[in-house]
Amino acid sequence: MELNKYSKRVTQDETQPAAQAMLHAIGLTKEDLKKPFVGIASTGFEGNPCNMHLNELARNVKKGTQNVDLVGLIFNTIGVSDGISMGTPGMRYSLPSRDVIADSMETVVQGMSYDGLVTVVGCDKNMPGALMAMLRLNRPSVLVYGGTIASGCHAGRKLNIVSAFEAWGEKVAGKISEEDYQAVKEKACPGAGACGGMYTANTMAASIEALGMSLPYNSSNPATSEEKVSESVMAGEVMKILIEKDIKPSDIVTRKSLENAIKVVTVLGGSTNAVLHFLAIAKAAQVEFTLEDIERISEETPFLADLKPSGKYLMEDVHRVGGIPAVMKYMLENGMLHGDCLTITGRTVADNLSQVDSLLDDQDVIRPVQNPLKETGHLRILRGNLAPDGSVAKITGKEGLTFSGPAKVFEGEYAANDGIREGLVKKGDVVVIRYEGPQGGPGMPEMLKPTAAIMGAGLGNDVALITDGRFSGGTHGFVVGHISPEAQVGGPIALVKDGDLITIDAKKNSITLEVSDEELTERKESWKQPSLKVNRGVLYKYARTVSSASQGCVTDEF
Repeated sequence: MELNKYSKRVTQDETQPAAQAMLHAIGLTKEDLKKPFVGIASTGFEGNPCNMHLNELARNVKKGTQNVDLVGLIFNTIGVSDGISMGTPGMRYSLPSRDVIADSMETVVQGMSYDGLVTVVGCDKNMPGALMAMLRLNRPSVLVYGGTIASGCHAGRKLNIVSAFEAWGEKVAGKISEEDYQAVKEKACPGAGACGGMYTANTMAASIEALGMSLPYNSSNPATSEEKVSESVMAGEVMKILIEKDIKPSDIVTRKSLENAIKVVTVLGGSTNAVLHFLAIAKAAQVEFTLEDIERISEETPFLADLKPSGKYLMEDVHRVGGIPAVMKYMLENGMLHGDCLTITGRTVADNLSQVDSLLDDQDVIRPVQNPLKETGHLRILRGNLAPDGSVAKITGKEGLTFSGPAKVFEGEYAANDGIREGLVKKGDVVVIRYEGPQGGPGMPEMLKPTAAIMGAGLGNDVALITDGRFSGGTHGFVVGHISPEAQVGGPIALVKDGDLITIDAKKNSITLEVSDEELTERKESWKQPSLKVNRGVLYKYARTVSSASQGCVTDEF
C-alpha cells in the first residue's frame, strides 16, 4: 500500500492547486504534503466529565503522529452525556448520537481523503459510533478511550454515578435525608473520566480492547493518569505501523475477534447495551454475527467479575489487579479466547498477552473459573410470545433466575417514574414500560431512573421490569429490555393489560405473557398504532430509518 494512498489525491495531484494552497494555509509544508494524513477525531466537550479531557488527549495523539513523521489533523464531533440526559427528553438523543458520530467521522475522513483515523472517545455511544465509522472506512485506525473516573466518597461509602440515582430512590422512600442526598450528588463524580463501574462505557472500552482495536491497557488506564497520556502518544505512533503494513479494521474485526469481545463482556458482567452495539458493529464490519451467537457465548462463558452495578468493585480496581490484559491472559490460559486474532499492535492477541503480567493472586475482583459468580453468562437472550424477535436480560444470579407476577403497565418512562414515586408499584409486580423503543421513544432511551428508584425504594429483589427501551449499564435487578418487536409497531408488549400474568425464566430463556393466542389476536385487532411523538428533525429521521433492537438499531439498512 502506498503510504498516502488517499491523501495523495489532493496533496500531489497537480489538478488540485486550490486544495494544496489551503493545506499550505494551515501551516503544512511541501514536504508535509508527501506524508500520510491521519484524522484525529475527538468527541471532547466541556459539558460531560467523560469527555471534558478528550481534546487534550487528542493533542497528545497528534504529538505521537508527529513523532513518526505523519501529519495528524484534529477534528471534533458530537457527544451526549447519558448520565446528564438520563430521565429527561434528552435521553432520546443518546442512541441516535451513536449513528451521528459514525456518520460524521465517516464524512470527514472520506471528504478530506485521510489515510487513517484515530478516535478519542469517552461516553457510552462514542465508542461504538467511532468503531462503526472505522469499519465503514476500512482504513488503518486506532481507538483511544478517555479512561475511567476515580471513585467518590461520602460518609465512608464509595460512590459512583449510579449512587446518585439510587440516592434519589432512597430519598423518595424516606431512607436518607435531603442533606445526605445533596452530599452524594456533589461527591459522586470527583473529576474527569467515564462512569467507574462496569457500565456501558467501560464495557465497550474493555470489549473493544479485546477485539484488538485499541492498545493494551487502554480501557483500564485511569482518565487522569500519566499512563493515559503516554498511551495517547503511543496511539499516534502506532499509526505508522498500521499504515506501512496496511492493517485495516477488516483484518482485525472478524467473527473470532467478535467472539473474544463478547466473552470479555460476559466474564466482566458488562452492560446489556453491548448486545445492541455489537450487532451494529458486526453489520458495519459485514460479519455475520447475531443474537444467537451472543446467546451461545453467554451459555459457555462464566461470569467472574465482582463489579458494580451488581457487585462491589470499580474499573479502578480492575486496573489495580492487572487491567484488562491480565483478565484476558487469565481467559486465554483457561481456553476462553482465540489467541490468533490480529490486533492494532501488528501482533496477535496471544503475542500481546505473553508480554503482560498475570492477574494478581491476592485479589477477589476477578473470581477463579472454579468458583465463578455464575457458571454461565449474565446476558440472557429471552424469547417467547411477549418477545418473538428476542429481548435482552441481565441476570447475574443474585436476582434469582425466574420471576412471575402481574403486569403493572405504564405508557412510557415518565409515567413509570410517577407511579413508583406514588407507591403504585407493589411487591411481586412486573413493571411494563412501553412505547420507548427505537421508533416509539423515539431513540430507545435508557431506564436507569425507574430501575434505580425501585432499588432505592427497597423493591429491587421483589419487582421485575420489562421494556422495549434500553437499560443503562448501571442498571441491576430483574430487568428485561430490548423487547422486539416494540410497541410502536404493534409488538405483543403493546397488548399487555394491567394484571396479566408475565413469567420470565432465565433458565429456559423465555418471557411469556400468560394470555391465550385467541385473546392476543382479539387485542391486536383493536390496537391502533399511535402517531410518532415527533414529526421533524433528528429524532424523526431516526424513527423513520432505524431498524429494530434485535438488528442493532442501525440506520443504514432500509
